[in-house]
Amino acid sequence: MTDDRRESLRADLRAIAELIEPGEKVLDLGCGDGTLLRYLIDTRHIIGRGVELAEPNVLECVRKGLSVRQGNLDEGLRDYPDQSFDTVILSQTLPYLDNPAFIICEMLRVGHRAIVSFANWGHWRCRLELLLHGRMPQAPALPQAWDTAPRARPLTVRDFIEFCAREHITITRSIYLGEKNRRLRAARLGENVRVAVAIFEVR
Repeated sequence: MTDDRRESLRADLRAIAELIEPGEKVLDLGCGDGTLLRYLIDTRHIIGRGVELAEPNVLECVRKGLSVRQGNLDEGLRDYPDQSFDTVILSQTLPYLDNPAFIICEMLRVGHRAIVSFANWGHWRCRLELLLHGRMPQAPALPQAWDTAPRARPLTVRDFIEFCAREHITITRSIYLGEKNRRLRAARLGENVRVAVAIFEVR
């Protein structure tokens, strides 16, 4: 597809798409309206499947000709055999999971690798909002009030890195997006303060 199609993707989805090799078998968890899956099928010629809970999103996926099953992620992964996908994607869904350790371990059971992206509540704007105004901040890449559904559980880049170390999960690649979706150099001092969206490849 054209560059126009690529540019219409959310910045973190563009970064994820760059990590996908042509012809891969991909499972997208919490795939939303199927925008990323459709793009990967059309441009990377992948074999794509999705799992999505919200019925309107599932219907939109079907309209786009995608193979998507409706259900929560706990149930959606049980039927897949070990190592049945090259890549399993969890994009901007991690903060909404009740049991993230279980889901990520299941992702690594059914896939050779997992790609996880999330908004970083450790960003300096979040810290400043809490310090100056005493209100629960909204992550720069996830403008959602604390009382709206679905309820997110805030996490930071440091939280995720420590979680992976504790769960013996290896981070093999990281992509950091700052404000205005600028790429930040990985592993620089202060990344937890400057990153708006983090993308991790884990195995």
